[in-house]
Amino acid sequence: MDTSEGLYRCGTVVLLGPPNAGKSTLLNTFLGQKLAIVTPKPQTTRNQITGILTDDDSQIIFLDTPGVHRMRGRMNRFLLQSAWAGVEAADCIVIMADADLYSRKPQLLARELDPIVKGVQRAHQPVYVALNKIDLVRDKAALLPLMQVLGEMWPEAGILPISASKGKGLDELLATVKKHLPEGPPMFPEDQLSTVPLRFMAAETIREKLFMSLKQELPYSTAVEIEQWDEDENGLIRIGALIWVARDNHKAMVIGKGGQNLKEIGRASRLELKQLLGGKVHLEMWVKVRRDWTEDSNFLRTIGLGE
Repeated sequence: MDTSEGLYRCGTVVLLGPPNAGKSTLLNTFLGQKLAIVTPKPQTTRNQITGILTDDDSQIIFLDTPGVHRMRGRMNRFLLQSAWAGVEAADCIVIMADADLYSRKPQLLARELDPIVKGVQRAHQPVYVALNKIDLVRDKAALLPLMQVLGEMWPEAGILPISASKGKGLDELLATVKKHLPEGPPMFPEDQLSTVPLRFMAAETIREKLFMSLKQELPYSTAVEIEQWDEDENGLIRIGALIWVARDNHKAMVIGKGGQNLKEIGRASRLELKQLLGGKVHLEMWVKVRRDWTEDSNFLRTIGLGE
């Protein structure tokens, strides 16, 4: 890393956008490692996740935030608080927009992005719109009117078409945001990818498998808490995870007939945790009911949501 002559840059970039716009996919692609969980279901991300990208001339601290939405409820208010928490401290703002969705349903564009437009109007930082998922747009001519509408919504914003999953346009996006980072030395060691604790990443891994396994609204009323984390002299990591649900019938659905669903969630989680932690993992999971936990402020704070 060249930190001589003030050439090195280090700063924070916040990723904002509606649910399922691809913020977590972008972060994972930049880092070359899975840090934020990704599912096809909106509002997968619940916490503000920090990813650190270090190269020869810069260190970018990315803040991956929960999707900005209009849904009600205490947990959803906490998610919105988390989404906006990092904006003031950021050196640059990147808004993620789903090109595939808005090319097919242009009526959704203003409805989903208006809250973000209003939210960043008071921001003094430079704003860029990353028009994501361009690889999924069959009629590429549809991208131009989308970019025109986005330009009218954010006259001061630069608009960059990208594909986070395919890596298209990401070099240009990186070069663009780097220009707005202040000069200075790196804040973190060059081999550090995140400030997220391993316990948190383990809980998120299990929650991702729950999201992929469960149907309809049930995933949104589940939470994962790591109760046990021990490593023995042979390097075996023993993890005890508690899965919280809001209803008695939800508990039965998570466990499944003969415990089969919970076993499959555990199997998939163990495989990924083994890769994440680089060693053997023994995972035990329990399912408990905590009624209406999504409306319990104190409990939401214990699992890392809210102030």
